[in-house]
Amino acid sequence: MIMKLTFLDFEQPLAELNERIEELRLVQNDSALDISEELNRLTKKSDALLKSIYKKLDPWKISQLARHPQRPYTLDVISSLFTNFVELHGDRSFADDPAIVGGLAKFDDQPVMVIGHQKGRDLKERTHRNFGMPRPEGYRKAARLMKLAEKFSLPLLTFVDTPGAYPGIGAEERGQSEAIGKNLFLMSSLKIPIISTIIGEGGSGGALAISVSDRLLMFNYAIYSVISPEGCASILWKDADKARDAAEILGITASRLSELGLIDSIVEEPLGGAHRNYSLAFDNLKIAITNSLNSLKMLNTEELVSKRQEKIRGFGKFKEAA
Repeated sequence: MIMKLTFLDFEQPLAELNERIEELRLVQNDSALDISEELNRLTKKSDALLKSIYKKLDPWKISQLARHPQRPYTLDVISSLFTNFVELHGDRSFADDPAIVGGLAKFDDQPVMVIGHQKGRDLKERTHRNFGMPRPEGYRKAARLMKLAEKFSLPLLTFVDTPGAYPGIGAEERGQSEAIGKNLFLMSSLKIPIISTIIGEGGSGGALAISVSDRLLMFNYAIYSVISPEGCASILWKDADKARDAAEILGITASRLSELGLIDSIVEEPLGGAHRNYSLAFDNLKIAITNSLNSLKMLNTEELVSKRQEKIRGFGKFKEAA
C-alpha cells in the first residue's frame, strides 16, 4: 500500500504504537544512534497487539472493516487478477452508471465477463460513482453484460461492494426495483457458470442484483445483509446509534452466513484486513475462484441451472416457535 494506513476507532492503541515506531524510524535515519533493538521490541509489541485486537471481532467492528476506505475495490481486483480487461459502458437505454463497472477480461488466460460495484477512493471519484450505490441504468448495464456473457458462453464473475441501490427519486422513477428484480430473474437462469464474491459491503437488493450465483464467496471481514445495521436500528428502535446491537442480531458476518448455508466459501484476509496486504488477499481470492470454476466445469448446462435454482429455493428455511 502506497497511501498511509488509516486506523479505525477500535484500532487506536495500535495507531499510537505505529506512530511511535514511525517516529523512531525517522530518528534512526537522521541519527548515528542505533535504536534497532527498541524498534524491534516495539514492532513485536505491535504485532502482538494486532493479534489481540483481531482475535475476536464483534459484527459491528467487522462492519467498520468492510467499509474501510482503503479496502480493495472491484477495479483493484480486476487489475490484479485479470488481464486484457476491456470495460463496456451503458445500458443502451438511458445512460452509463459508473457505480457498476464491467467488461471482458481473461482469468488465467480464460475469457470471462467481470462485473462489480465501484465506490471510489477520493471525494471526486466517490461522487462520480455515487459512493458505489447503483441507479437502475447500472443494473440494466449489468444485465446487458450478463446476456452477452451467456451469448458467448463466458463464465460470469461478479464482485459485490455496495451499501445498497441508490434510493433517489430519479432512480425510483426509472424503475429501480424493476431493474433489480429483472436481474434476479435473469441470473437464476443464465446458462453459464456464475461466481460472486462479497469483497466489502453486501447491502440489500443492491447487492443481490449481481450476486445470484452458483458459488457465493465472501471475504472474512466483509458483510452481507438485507439492510445496514444503522438502517435496521432506525426501524427497530428509532435510533441509529443502536447499530452495534443491530449488527449482532442481523447475522451479517461471513462466519454466521456460512453457518446458515447462505454462502459457499470464506476467503481469508490478512490479519487486520485486506487493505493491509492486497497481494495476499488477492492470492487467496484467486485460489477460491479457480477452485470454484474448476468444480463448475464438471457440470453440464442443465445441471448447472438446475443446481442453482435448487440452491435458491433452499434459502429462507425456518422453524416454527413453540
